[in-house]
Amino acid sequence: MTVKLNEGAYERAKRLIEEGKFVDDEREAWSDHHPSTQTEEEFIEKNGFSEYGKWFLGVNDEYSKDRTRHYEFPYGDFENVHRCGILAAQSRAVQSKYFDVENAAADLVAVLKQSRR
Repeated sequence: MTVKLNEGAYERAKRLIEEGKFVDDEREAWSDHHPSTQTEEEFIEKNGFSEYGKWFLGVNDEYSKDRTRHYEFPYGDFENVHRCGILAAQSRAVQSKYFDVENAAADLVAVLKQSRR
């Protein structure tokens, strides 16, 4: 499996945080805040895979861009960045040794900390 950083999603997440479009929630909240499969399907139907992909820090080249499996490491709910989503992505990236995704998530955590001030 070849997973690499989704540069566009990383830049978008950073911009959204800087614009104040984030939820400063607890690490454990991601299981409640993660979009449901139905929400994802509705988002794709309305906005397409191009927009859908902007909410994922990783892309898996084993799958085509018009498949949900192409996109990994979600960080938000299609409206806001969630701190818990970034932390979950960072943790999974560490476990899987996807260092570029791990480093991007760590950077986003730092941007969040600065934005809270």
